[in-house]
Amino acid sequence: MPKLNALSLKTLLTVDAVTCAAMGAALLAAAVPASAITQIPQGLLQGAGLSLLPIAAFMAVTAMFALASRWAVGLVILGNLLWVAVSILLPLSGFIAPNVLGWSFLLGQAFIVAVLAKLELDASRNALSLSRA
Repeated sequence: MPKLNALSLKTLLTVDAVTCAAMGAALLAAAVPASAITQIPQGLLQGAGLSLLPIAAFMAVTAMFALASRWAVGLVILGNLLWVAVSILLPLSGFIAPNVLGWSFLLGQAFIVAVLAKLELDASRNALSLSRA
C-alpha cells in the first residue's frame, strides 16, 4: 500500500470524487434520521448532499486532466478548504445547534476533507515541480 504522501494527484482527486459522491448520496438518502441523531437541520443535510453530487462530478473530470488543468485542481482544493471552514463556522456562529454527535460528525468530516485538501495541495506542487524539471 502506498504512503498517503506518495499518492498521485489523479488518485487523490479520484478518492475525493468518490467520497464526495458517497457522502452526497448518504446525506440525501438519510437526511431525516441523520438530522434526528445529530440535530443538524434536515434541509441543510439535504442541501449539502445535493450540492456534493455535481461537485463530485467536477472532481472526477478534474482527476482525468489534473496535470493539464491547474485552475481546476486549485478550485477543488479551495472548495475543500471552504467546506471545512463552513463545517466549523455554521455551529460556531449559532446558525445551527448540533448535539455532541452532530459536532462529531461535522468535525470528523471536516478533518477528512482538510487532510484531502492538504494531500492534493502537496501532490499538485510535486506535479508542478516535476513538470518544470
